[in-house]
Amino acid sequence: MKTIHFVYAHGPLKSCPNAISTELTSRLIDAGYRVVRYQWDRLGRIRPAPGDILLGHPSGLPFTYLRRSLMDKHWSRRILLYPFAHGRLDYSSFIDSMIEHCNLFLAITGEYWIRSLSQSRLKHWRPKLRHLDLAVDCADFPFLKHTFNPTGRRRVVYIGSSGSHKNIPYLEQIASQCTDMTFGWIGTGRPGIKGVKRHGYVDFSTEEGKAVICNYDFLLTVGNSDPNPTTILESMAWGLIPVCTPQSGYEESSGVINVPLNDVAAASAVLRRLQDVPEDQLRAIQCANIGRLIDHYNWDRFAAQVIEAIESDESPAVDQQTAFNKIVLRANTMLCSERSSFLRTNVLRYFMKTAITSLFDRNRAERFVIR
Repeated sequence: MKTIHFVYAHGPLKSCPNAISTELTSRLIDAGYRVVRYQWDRLGRIRPAPGDILLGHPSGLPFTYLRRSLMDKHWSRRILLYPFAHGRLDYSSFIDSMIEHCNLFLAITGEYWIRSLSQSRLKHWRPKLRHLDLAVDCADFPFLKHTFNPTGRRRVVYIGSSGSHKNIPYLEQIASQCTDMTFGWIGTGRPGIKGVKRHGYVDFSTEEGKAVICNYDFLLTVGNSDPNPTTILESMAWGLIPVCTPQSGYEESSGVINVPLNDVAAASAVLRRLQDVPEDQLRAIQCANIGRLIDHYNWDRFAAQVIEAIESDESPAVDQQTAFNKIVLRANTMLCSERSSFLRTNVLRYFMKTAITSLFDRNRAERFVIR
């Protein structure tokens, strides 16, 4: 029995990234693998036995499990699994030093980022990159939206963090142009979003949490470098109509309604048109999106693609990049990246917290085995 050392964000939540760990682990075991799991942001090194496979999420922090273990040549396969976007270099630039050491890079991302990769400073990754759409279990996010609010009174919600790739200032600008609409925010981070009602953290498994969702009609997310937020799939499962920038990964062929990036007037016009769409048309979008979730955005398909990469012999070399491009990526990693630069106080604080946790909380730092 082969062993997969799985480095990811493991935990009990039904939302991503924990759901990726839970659903993928279960299917890897069903496929006959022994799975050993490690927290992606803990410090440590894995020493492989012959035939062992490394699968996981790279961290921008030094000395973490995948970063310290990836260079070991005793692995039979080394597969990166990471939400990929190239709109902002600081989101993915730190991976450039690792990419040539893996066999394949499974990019959890939307079609937009694959289609536009040739325009990116990361285009030399293309030979190793394999597109991996996200997934959702509709049983975990049951259908809730049976009736839409009346025309002219439909409500818009944003669900997510206030990270820079979420482009919150643009959301504020849209809300300021649509003062006749109700906007809400479910999530944590900054103190507030101007013009948007803050709900904070909401437990969607409770009746109260479901009631909050039912008050809204459209999910809006306007990221500028967002791989493919799982909240779009979750909102489809609930019956909301997802609206997003293409730079949130999803294009209209994926069942969403697009608004342009950083064009407040055009984005506001889209939201105003949606206020007047007949309810039967919104129901048709709901029905089509549930079909997409069942047919494509499911965990069986997700796991099958991962297992295919694990069992493949593919290990192409990355394309050649210019010396200048390499310097730009390394400089971004060290000086700018919100995931790897110690010049950013949040990164330094996170590293110190991780180091302390890894040293003193051995139950969280050490691996655990699932057979």
